[in-house]
Amino acid sequence: MLDGYFKNCLYFSANRLSRIMTKMAEESFAPIGLSPTYAFLIMAALEEPGLTQKRLSEKLHIAPSTCTRFVDKLEVKLLVERKQEGKMVYIHPTSKAEDLLPEIKKCWKQLYERYCDLLGKEMADQLSKDLHNAGEILE
Repeated sequence: MLDGYFKNCLYFSANRLSRIMTKMAEESFAPIGLSPTYAFLIMAALEEPGLTQKRLSEKLHIAPSTCTRFVDKLEVKLLVERKQEGKMVYIHPTSKAEDLLPEIKKCWKQLYERYCDLLGKEMADQLSKDLHNAGEILE
Protein backbone atom coordinates (compact mmCIF):
# COMPACT_ATOMS: atom_id res chain seq x y z
CA MET A 1 0.00 0.00 0.00
CA LEU A 2 2.78 2.45 0.91
CA ASP A 3 4.48 1.84 -2.46
CA GLY A 4 1.43 3.29 -4.19
CA TYR A 5 1.73 6.49 -2.19
CA PHE A 6 5.38 6.90 -3.16
CA LYS A 7 4.80 6.13 -6.84
CA ASN A 8 1.91 8.57 -7.04
CA CYS A 9 3.43 11.37 -4.96
CA LEU A 10 5.10 14.14 -6.92
CA TYR A 11 7.07 15.18 -3.84
CA PHE A 12 8.75 11.79 -3.39
CA SER A 13 9.18 11.18 -7.11
CA ALA A 14 10.76 14.61 -7.68
CA ASN A 15 13.11 14.21 -4.73
CA ARG A 16 14.15 10.74 -5.86
CA LEU A 17 14.87 12.03 -9.35
CA SER A 18 16.74 15.00 -7.90
CA ARG A 19 19.03 12.77 -5.84
CA ILE A 20 19.78 10.56 -8.84
CA MET A 21 20.44 13.51 -11.17
CA THR A 22 22.57 15.30 -8.56
CA LYS A 23 24.79 12.24 -8.21
CA MET A 24 25.13 11.88 -11.97
CA ALA A 25 25.88 15.58 -12.42
CA GLU A 26 28.46 15.65 -9.64
CA GLU A 27 30.20 12.67 -11.23
CA SER A 28 30.21 14.43 -14.61
CA PHE A 29 31.70 17.62 -13.17
CA ALA A 30 34.23 15.97 -10.83
CA PRO A 31 37.07 16.16 -13.41
CA ILE A 32 37.00 19.98 -13.34
CA GLY A 33 36.56 20.27 -9.59
CA LEU A 34 33.32 22.24 -9.70
CA SER A 35 29.78 21.41 -8.78
CA PRO A 36 27.22 21.68 -11.59
CA THR A 37 25.69 24.75 -9.92
CA TYR A 38 29.04 26.55 -9.87
CA ALA A 39 29.52 25.65 -13.52
CA PHE A 40 26.07 27.01 -14.36
CA LEU A 41 26.86 30.22 -12.46
CA ILE A 42 30.04 30.66 -14.50
CA MET A 43 28.10 30.08 -17.72
CA ALA A 44 25.51 32.66 -16.67
CA ALA A 45 28.25 35.19 -15.91
CA LEU A 46 29.88 34.52 -19.27
CA GLU A 47 26.56 34.82 -21.07
CA GLU A 48 25.67 38.09 -19.35
CA PRO A 49 28.84 39.78 -18.02
CA GLY A 50 28.03 42.37 -15.39
CA LEU A 51 24.77 40.85 -14.22
CA THR A 52 23.67 41.69 -10.69
CA GLN A 53 23.65 39.13 -7.91
CA LYS A 54 19.87 39.50 -7.80
CA ARG A 55 19.60 38.65 -11.49
CA LEU A 56 22.03 35.76 -11.03
CA SER A 57 20.02 34.30 -8.14
CA GLU A 58 16.88 34.55 -10.27
CA LYS A 59 18.58 32.72 -13.16
CA LEU A 60 19.77 29.97 -10.83
CA HIS A 61 16.46 29.83 -8.92
CA ILE A 62 18.28 30.12 -5.60
CA ALA A 63 18.05 32.46 -2.63
CA PRO A 64 20.18 35.63 -2.84
CA SER A 65 22.15 34.56 0.25
CA THR A 66 22.98 31.23 -1.39
CA CYS A 67 24.04 33.06 -4.54
CA THR A 68 26.33 35.27 -2.44
CA ARG A 69 28.04 32.20 -0.99
CA PHE A 70 28.50 30.70 -4.45
CA VAL A 71 29.98 33.92 -5.81
CA ASP A 72 32.27 34.15 -2.77
CA LYS A 73 33.68 30.69 -3.52
CA LEU A 74 34.12 31.39 -7.21
CA GLU A 75 35.87 34.65 -6.40
CA VAL A 76 38.36 32.73 -4.26
CA LYS A 77 38.96 30.42 -7.24
CA LEU A 78 39.47 33.54 -9.42
CA LEU A 79 36.63 32.55 -11.75
CA VAL A 80 34.41 35.60 -11.17
CA GLU A 81 34.88 39.04 -9.72
CA ARG A 82 32.54 41.57 -8.21
CA LYS A 83 32.56 45.17 -9.36
CA GLN A 84 30.71 47.70 -7.29
CA GLU A 85 29.13 50.84 -8.70
CA GLY A 86 27.39 52.78 -5.97
CA LYS A 87 25.08 50.38 -4.18
CA MET A 88 24.98 47.92 -7.09
CA VAL A 89 27.30 44.93 -7.31
CA TYR A 90 27.93 43.35 -10.69
CA ILE A 91 29.36 39.90 -11.38
CA HIS A 92 31.94 39.52 -14.12
CA PRO A 93 33.65 36.36 -15.35
CA THR A 94 37.43 36.28 -15.40
CA SER A 95 39.65 35.11 -18.24
CA LYS A 96 40.18 31.93 -16.19
CA ALA A 97 36.40 31.31 -16.41
CA GLU A 98 36.49 31.89 -20.17
CA ASP A 99 39.32 29.37 -20.48
CA LEU A 100 37.30 26.83 -18.46
CA LEU A 101 34.15 27.15 -20.60
CA PRO A 102 35.05 24.39 -23.10
CA GLU A 103 35.56 21.95 -20.22
CA ILE A 104 32.28 23.02 -18.60
CA LYS A 105 30.43 22.43 -21.87
CA LYS A 106 32.11 19.04 -22.18
CA CYS A 107 30.83 18.08 -18.69
CA TRP A 108 27.28 19.22 -19.53
CA LYS A 109 27.40 17.24 -22.76
CA GLN A 110 28.66 14.14 -20.95
CA LEU A 111 25.84 14.42 -18.39
CA TYR A 112 23.24 14.91 -21.12
CA GLU A 113 24.52 11.92 -23.09
CA ARG A 114 24.57 9.78 -19.96
CA TYR A 115 20.94 10.35 -19.04
CA CYS A 116 19.84 10.20 -22.68
CA ASP A 117 21.48 6.77 -22.93
CA LEU A 118 19.42 5.62 -19.94
CA LEU A 119 16.11 7.34 -20.69
CA GLY A 120 16.26 7.77 -24.44
CA LYS A 121 16.74 11.20 -25.99
CA GLU A 122 13.05 11.83 -26.63
CA MET A 123 12.00 10.98 -23.07
CA ALA A 124 14.93 12.94 -21.58
CA ASP A 125 14.12 16.06 -23.59
CA GLN A 126 10.39 15.82 -22.87
CA LEU A 127 10.98 15.21 -19.16
CA SER A 128 13.21 18.29 -18.98
CA LYS A 129 10.52 20.41 -20.66
CA ASP A 130 7.74 18.99 -18.48
CA LEU A 131 9.69 19.55 -15.25
CA HIS A 132 10.58 23.09 -16.28
CA ASN A 133 6.96 23.89 -17.13
CA ALA A 134 5.70 22.35 -13.88
CA GLY A 135 8.22 24.42 -11.92
CA GLU A 136 7.06 27.60 -13.66
CA ILE A 137 3.42 26.83 -12.86
CA LEU A 138 4.06 25.83 -9.23
CA GLU A 139 6.32 28.80 -8.55
